[in-house]
Order: sequence, then structure tokens, then C-alpha cells
Amino acid sequence: MNDSSWGAPPTAGYWGPPDQGAAPAGPAYDELDAQQTRPMPIVPDVPASGGAQDDDRGAARPGGPLFRDETPQEPMSAPPPPPPKKRAGRDLRAAIGVGVGLGAVIVASLFIVKAVFIGVIVVAVVVGLWELTSRLDEKKGIKAPLVPLAVGGAAMVVAGYVRGAEGAWVATALTALAVLAWRMTEPPEGYLKDVTAGVFATFYVPFLATFVAMMLTADDGAQRVLTFLVLTIVSDTGAYAIGWRFGSHKLAPRISPGKTREGLFGAVGFAMVAGALCMQFLIDDGTWWQGLLLGLAVAASATLGDLGESMIKRDLGIKDMGTLLPGHGGIMDRLDSLLPTAPVVWLLLVVFVGSG
Repeated sequence: MNDSSWGAPPTAGYWGPPDQGAAPAGPAYDELDAQQTRPMPIVPDVPASGGAQDDDRGAARPGGPLFRDETPQEPMSAPPPPPPKKRAGRDLRAAIGVGVGLGAVIVASLFIVKAVFIGVIVVAVVVGLWELTSRLDEKKGIKAPLVPLAVGGAAMVVAGYVRGAEGAWVATALTALAVLAWRMTEPPEGYLKDVTAGVFATFYVPFLATFVAMMLTADDGAQRVLTFLVLTIVSDTGAYAIGWRFGSHKLAPRISPGKTREGLFGAVGFAMVAGALCMQFLIDDGTWWQGLLLGLAVAASATLGDLGESMIKRDLGIKDMGTLLPGHGGIMDRLDSLLPTAPVVWLLLVVFVGSG
């Protein structure tokens, strides 16, 4: 109860009822009369600060309860803060700007001069290898030889475009041998782990990238590569959009805590719709139902590729492979879903409509 409900404080020095006149302060009557006539003292308001207050008899009282039979008031609890809004983990504006810029460069090179697009693939492969080998050295002390990887990786992409699958396989084997030989020029300590990492990098980055170059050799090669890029990007976008809005069930919490099952369903749905449209309108002799299967396969391979690189980064204890692309991380952080998807799209397109 609020202290002010007791009314205004009495005149100083007065303790009797109003109809008995003024009396000196203190017990001026005998005990019986005092019990019959003395009203309950009115207590002055206590400031909100709760500090010590002097009553009208000069005694200091703490700012808590003034009477033993007075129930202390519970302090009003502050309302719970509103739940935090979901936020994207990256700078969305920078990510969109960089993505649009990269897309413009890729599309322009793809439809103007195919050789320029091959150059774009080579640059992406070399930078990706540099990021991967640098992180392995920094975090694990693994020194995969970069020079033979970069030279051999570029040769693999060009061989895949010029000589097809046969040329890509030969260039891959020679690159692996170059890695083994190059590492022999250094002390033998750590040789096995270094060359193992080098061979792994050979297959993980340039070998998978050669399938993009081989797609480009078909008569409708530009449309095939565009379909591959569109489906992968749409799959990632669907996973992000649906997972961010509706995601609540973790897909692989120990590998990538941000990925959800709802996001996977979004990736599948978006990619299947995009696949049906691309196969129907971009690919020669393609049909919509083939696009549904293609989209489903792309969603699966893109998700596995993303989880695979997340596993590598978690083992290395890093969030991104690099910082070259604002809002995205490094080149390898953009290639993680593209690289394993390239052979899947190449193979299914060959099965559906042939290699020509």
C-alpha cells in the first residue's frame, strides 16, 4: 500500500485527536486514555530513493518498511527484453554488391569470348589454391607445394577445355607427380602429410573445376554453364531464405550450426523449379522433368559441398578461407558449393541431352 494513502501528516507537536485541542508532544495522558484516544501515527512519505528519513520525533529510520506489521512491497520487475531479431551473419549489402559484380564479369566473359571465361576459371582456381594452402600452413603447419599446384591446376582447366576428359585426366596425373617431386627438394620431415595435402588440393580445386571447362565445349556450352551457375546460386539462395525465416531444426549442428533442415527443403524446392525452367528454355532438347531431377541433384551436391568445406574450416579453426571478397570471405568460400556440383551437372547433362 502506498504511504500517501494514510493522508497528510499532522501539525508538528500534536498527537491528540482534532476535537481535544492541542497537547504537548509525548505521552501526556495515562496509558488507558492513550490507548483510547491516540490515533495511529501518520507516517510521512518515504522518498523513492529509499534513503534514511527522520520521523517527527527525530529518529532516523531506514527507507524500508516502517512498521513490523507492514508487508514490504515487491519491486516491480522489468519487462523481459524482446527476442533479438534474426540477422544475417555477413554484410548483406557488400555481399550483394560483390555478387552482382562477379556475376556481370562471368556472364560477359561467358557469352562474348569463351576463352576469356576459361581465364576466369583459371584465376579462381589459382587464388583458391593459394587460400587453401595458406590456411593449411598457418593452422596445421602443412606445407603443400603451391607452385606445382598452381601451374598444374591451370593446365588441367585448359586441357579439359581443349582435349576434354582425356586431357583433364592426363593433366591431373602429371600435376600429382609434380607435387611429389617438388616436395623432394626440402627435408623429409613432414613429407607424407605435405604431399597428401597437395594431392588432395589437386582433386578438390582444379580437377573439379575442369568439368566446368568441359561443359563449355558443347554447342550450347554457354547455356550449360549458365544453367550450372544459376541452379547452384538458386539452391544456396533458397537454403538461406527459407532457413533464415523458418529454420528451427539443425541439419548438421556439429559441422555447420547455421544450416537447418528447413533450409535444405528450401534449396531443393528453389533448385527444382529453376532446373525445370532452365532445361525447358535454355538447354537444347531439354525437358522440364529433366530439370526437376537436375535441380534435386544440384541441391544435394551443393549442400554436401558446403558441409564439406565447413568441415575443413572447423578442423582448421577458422570462419572463412580468406578475405578477398567483402561480405563473402574468400574465393574458396564461394567455390565450396560450385566445385562438387560441376561434375554432377556435367554428367546429368551428358545423360539427358548428350555431350554435343
